[in-house]
Amino acid sequence: MRDTHHASRITLLWGLTAVFIGYLTVWLPGPAAGLQFLGVELGEWAKFLGMNTRRNLFYLPPITLSLMLLTLTIVWNNRRWQTWVMRGLAVALAFLAFPALEDLLGMFRQEYLPRVGGIGLALVWAIVVSLASWRWRERPGLTKLMWLFLLLLGLAGAIIPTQVYLEIRPFVADLLGTPLGIGPGVWLNGVGHLLVAVISGAELYREYSRGKQNLPRE
Repeated sequence: MRDTHHASRITLLWGLTAVFIGYLTVWLPGPAAGLQFLGVELGEWAKFLGMNTRRNLFYLPPITLSLMLLTLTIVWNNRRWQTWVMRGLAVALAFLAFPALEDLLGMFRQEYLPRVGGIGLALVWAIVVSLASWRWRERPGLTKLMWLFLLLLGLAGAIIPTQVYLEIRPFVADLLGTPLGIGPGVWLNGVGHLLVAVISGAELYREYSRGKQNLPRE
């Protein structure tokens, strides 16, 4: 049982790492170096396609990654320095979605507000997680809640950005006059988020089964 638990945690870390690497890897494999865009660049370039606020969904991976890392620390001890380092790192990752100041202060700033809202959500969640860890860390229900949140975040991070990319890919291919594939960043982001979702679902089921076994029998 302990080996299974350890393997699950290692797989979870691999999934989180894949999400981070995927966001800094090519998503749009254009025909030339100047037309190959990383995940972190794609949302900004997509404004020239007239996507408006919908292009903010390309900035979802750093937000979900931040929220997932924060959620993991909800059962960590607040007295350990590693807990606060992880939370600080998680919040810093959310700022990968922060828009340029000239855009945020410009006349079209409302288009960038969803990204700022996502960062704000990460900041608020960091506070909530810290308080929950302080007061309820030992409660079994908190562990189930952690795995449930990770499951939902994993699914959202895998499905939504991939769907938006697949929507714009035919349009960009037609614009460039060449077929476009799916960049490694899309795969890494999707697989990484799905790994988190699968592991979280398995752990949630294990927690639920353990709770049923511990119920008193009549």
